This record gives sequence, structure tokens and C-alpha cells, in this order.
Amino acid sequence: MTMGSETTRYRVRGGNPLEGTVFVQGAKNAALKMIAASLLAAEGRTVLRNVPVIEDVRRAVELAQAVGALVEFHEAERILVVDASRLTSPVLPAEIARRFRASVLFVPALLHRLGEAVIEGVGGCNLGSRNLDFHYRGFARLGAIVHEGEGQIHIEAKQLRGAHLYLDTPSHTGTENLIMAASMAPGTTVIDNTALEPEVLDVIAFLTKMGARISGGGTGFVTVEGVSELTAVEHTVMPDRIDASVFAMAAAITGGELSLVGASLEHFGVVRWKLEQMGVEFATHGAVLQVRQEHPLRPINVITSPYPGFATDLQSPIMALSCLADGTSYIRETIFDGRYTLVGELSKMGAKVEVDSNAVIVHGPATLKGAEVIAHDLRTGIALILAGLAADGETVVSPGYPIDRGHAAIAARLTALGAQITAETDD
Repeated sequence: MTMGSETTRYRVRGGNPLEGTVFVQGAKNAALKMIAASLLAAEGRTVLRNVPVIEDVRRAVELAQAVGALVEFHEAERILVVDASRLTSPVLPAEIARRFRASVLFVPALLHRLGEAVIEGVGGCNLGSRNLDFHYRGFARLGAIVHEGEGQIHIEAKQLRGAHLYLDTPSHTGTENLIMAASMAPGTTVIDNTALEPEVLDVIAFLTKMGARISGGGTGFVTVEGVSELTAVEHTVMPDRIDASVFAMAAAITGGELSLVGASLEHFGVVRWKLEQMGVEFATHGAVLQVRQEHPLRPINVITSPYPGFATDLQSPIMALSCLADGTSYIRETIFDGRYTLVGELSKMGAKVEVDSNAVIVHGPATLKGAEVIAHDLRTGIALILAGLAADGETVVSPGYPIDRGHAAIAARLTALGAQITAETDD
């Protein structure tokens, strides 16, 4: 297995206002679920369009192939074709699963098709204590038997059955995973406290095309009537609102103006209002969103919360942006406990940032200076690239792999907008 960007780093020289047109990638958090869901179809070929060319998608493709599906990823066309008519193994191998949190999404298809699933060396982003128990508890409520072994989890089910499920927190992966599991479980499944993200609705739309009977998406209370089979279909993945928001912040942090093709302001939720409070100007022209920043940034107060609240995935990027704001900003993370690793890295660049109990206080405006910084995870990494775009001198962000997990061709796309950024690999 080649891990292309294992030793990549990004070199960024700041100071250029970004200008031009950027194409928003397909949504990572919809595409990964759809790849897993496509394994529920026992015949035909699933065609997914607008699939983002990112490392997490490549890992999902490898997992689908590891269990026996035939998958072609046409990266230039961003089209994925999946033929899951023969699944041969219930094992999600450690070398992929360890570095890919979304492995658990493949469990429903394996249970329905093979009667069991084995996840070796469970893994992914280092985000503190958020664990996957609620997935396994949900499978158990639907009638699966879960064994936790040394370095692996084994789940068995002769036949899942509909049940009443409750999610302690409205997790989007939990919601989608249990909907997938319920879609072919005889009887009625009711899932209470479900996630409201637009990606969840896109996954429900995909499953519904396949023949699933799902109602209540977007209400927080989803009902699934089990069906006996699902069929292969064609679907276009929605645009990625996190990718779109990051580019909006790239325009803001450099004092530039960008046209985002395929961005939907409706999907931004609270992020839109917070950026507008900072002084970012949005104008919608059909499917193109214009973003510009002309005036000094104003400070901000942000508390992350489930959609439509402020996305936890954008907490790090907006922290980078707030370093340039004229005053003191307060940022509170309520979803992940490992989300403040960015503070130490921004400090290396001259930001005045402190953690006070469970909030980050940013004293702006700071003059950011280039430095060597560490991308501890995907969101820290992309936030450091944003900081680098605004810093004096050269910023080196390494490793590049976490960033490539979630954003396609980030150097090429930023370069096209006038940024000075290159990806380097150790050969």
C-alpha cells in the first residue's frame, strides 16, 4: 500500500491576497458513507460522481477492495464505480483501518452480506476521547453480538432486526451507520436524536434511491422500514461545506476576493453569521458564492455545536483567522477534547493565544511570522496553511498527510488563486 503523502510537507510564503475562482470539492463526509453503503447492493454497479480525490477516499476504496468489492476510482473525472456483487472477506485489515476512523462504516454491509465483520487495530484522527462505542451499542440493539478482542472487534449477526435506538449525541457517522444497518433489517427501526447535517440528508437520498425506506431525515427523529434488498444506483455527491468554508477563510485571511463554484451558503449554518460578524462579505450568484474581505477583521465569539451550529471542523481555521482580528476573540470547543493542539503551533508563528480552562482566548491583531509547524490532525493542518498565507516569510507545515486526508490538491488549488505554496516529498 503506497502512502503517498506520508513524508510530504507544505511550504507556504504569505502576503498574497487570493483572487480568482475555486471549485469546491465533493463532500468527504457524504462520499465516505456512500462508498460503504454501495457494498449493500448485491448486484449491479454503483456510480458516484463528484467524489473528492483525497486520502480518506483512497483508504475507503482500499477497504472496499479488501473485502472483495471491485472498485475503479477515475480520479481525473472524480467518478467512482463500485461492483459489490461478490464480497469475499469480513475482515477490515489493520494497516488500513488503523489510520482510517470511518472503517466502522463498512460494518453494516458486511453484517448484511456476510453475517459478520472484523475490524482490526481500530484507528483514525487523534481526537481525544470520542470513541465508537455508540456504533457498537447500536448494532447490538439491532441484534448483533459484539466481541472486543485484542486489537480487534468482531461483530456477528445472523439477521439484524428493527429496534428503537437513541443516540446520546447527534453524531453524523452514528446516524448514518445505524440507518445503513437498519435499512435491510426486517421491521421498523426508530432512531432518536439523529444528526441534522446536510451530508446526512445526502446519504439518506442515496440510500432512498437504492430502495431504502427512510423518513424523518433532518428532523432529529428518523424511521427506517427494513427492505429485503438494495440496488446499485448513480448519485452525485453534494459539495463539501468544510472545504468551501476553508476557502472563504483563505479569502478573508489574505484580504482577497474569491468565487466559490458549487458552495452553498445555506449549508454553512452559523459559520456564515460568524464570518459576517468578522466583516467577511458574501454574495450569492446562483451556484457561485462570492467572498471578499476589504476591511480589518473584527473579533469573534465562537462555541462549537452540532449542525446547524458552528462546525467543530472549522474551529481551528477560525482560530487562525481570529489571530488577525482587531481585538480579543473567544473560542470554545464542546465536541472534541483534542482540538486545541493548534494553540501551541500558532504561538510559534507569533500569535497571542492562550487556553483558559476550556476556551481559547486570541488577542489580536498579531503579526504572524513564518515558522516550522506541525499538523497534528487534518483541521490543525489546514488552519496552519491559512495562517501561513497571512504570515511574513515562509511557513513549513508537516506532515502533509493529515491535510490530504480531507482537502484535495490543496497546493494546486491555492496556487491557482495566487498563493505561494508548494508540496514537497522526501524521496
